[in-house]
Amino acid sequence: MTQFTVFAMTRRAALAASITLTIAGCATPSGPVNLAETIAATPSLSTLSTLVAQAGLTETLKTGGPFTVFAPTNDAFKAVPAATLSDLAKDPEKLKAVLTYHVVPGKTMAADVKNSNAKTVNGANVALAKAGDFVTIDSGAVVTANLLATNGVIHTVDTVLMPPKK
Repeated sequence: MTQFTVFAMTRRAALAASITLTIAGCATPSGPVNLAETIAATPSLSTLSTLVAQAGLTETLKTGGPFTVFAPTNDAFKAVPAATLSDLAKDPEKLKAVLTYHVVPGKTMAADVKNSNAKTVNGANVALAKAGDFVTIDSGAVVTANLLATNGVIHTVDTVLMPPKK
């Protein structure tokens, strides 16, 4: 075989591989998914996804809503003392109370946030504020806004919020 023949075969193989990958990419549906699936598919929310399942909230985030979820990132959970996380893991009701404190009924895009209090699914109020494009919830700041889902929207936040003691 000459060098030209080897080069031509290599080019054909590369072209075939490129076409195959393009076709495979087109066959994969990438439509909108629900809140639970969006959280599960977002690498920076893997801790939250695990805790949502432990608290028994997956089905609610799949079929309920619309909801606005202020989702703590993995880094936010790392900042929570280990003893607190351990206590939450042992008490599903307490875990559920903390997680639902991050959820507000309705779909609120970051641009629509008003400086006000909002009632969470937990029943307690959170303080929402916006200055320009900067959005906060209580002591947390929105890191990534407007992750759309079929039944609401997710804003990732840099803090795990603890509900007020009842």
